[in-house]
Amino acid sequence: MLSKFLPDDFDPSRALALIAGKDTYPERTIASAREKGIPLRLIAFEGETKQEVIDSFSPDDLAIFKVGQLGKMLKQLDKFQVGYAMMIGQITPRRLFHGLHPDVKAIKLLSSLNERNAETIYGAICDEISAIGVQMLDARSFLDHELAQPGLMTAAKLKANMEDVEHGIKIAKEIARLNIGQSVVVSKGTVIAVEAYEGTDNMLRRAGSFHTHPLLFIKTVKPNQDFRFDVPVFGLKTLGVMREAKIDIAVLESEATIILEKDRVLNQATDWKIQLFGF
Repeated sequence: MLSKFLPDDFDPSRALALIAGKDTYPERTIASAREKGIPLRLIAFEGETKQEVIDSFSPDDLAIFKVGQLGKMLKQLDKFQVGYAMMIGQITPRRLFHGLHPDVKAIKLLSSLNERNAETIYGAICDEISAIGVQMLDARSFLDHELAQPGLMTAAKLKANMEDVEHGIKIAKEIARLNIGQSVVVSKGTVIAVEAYEGTDNMLRRAGSFHTHPLLFIKTVKPNQDFRFDVPVFGLKTLGVMREAKIDIAVLESEATIILEKDRVLNQATDWKIQLFGF
């Protein structure tokens, strides 16, 4: 099976355009899709997509744009003659407010939105892509093997009290429902920090500054998560921030959170005595 997140009628002979943001998420997806023989094209963004990712594509299979050039991107997708597209990797959140280079198509799209946030903007972009006959895929596709799994994923017995874990999950789910963020840090029934615009890693550093123990980091998804562009990701960078902040338990929603370079993360977490638990 190529991936359980692909549509039943997925045709692996048709080209797939990867709309790639920053960090290692695009690299992992590209490597896995290539192993499965999927023909790939790349849409990259100046100042966002890693150069190593760009360099791994031939000029004929590559296009690079400034963030916000929606009309040019849609024309390029049509030129590529792809059947599918995926959004993989984050675009720096501040670019939604500063450093955006909207073309006429993007300006029209933005003006049509009553609310302008990551969810509405990326959702509208997905709809524009679908409107030109390119099917948007679940962004977890091809990374089934790197998803968080239920239960303790690292060695030893879970150090946390399950009542505290369940409390943290309840809070995280409510914060996600309100579209504030998707992560929280709790301790003994008290909410220590809530993720918002600052992002996960900065929230973890802030939580660690209170010098409270034990600290539980909970990461979840929204009730109606749009996995075409919004997939929770956990990787070595966040694991390192947890270590700095002295947070030694991460509770991740299973089958929804991607653990990038999962084997490396689990081995490093074990070495640092950090526990990863899926719910």
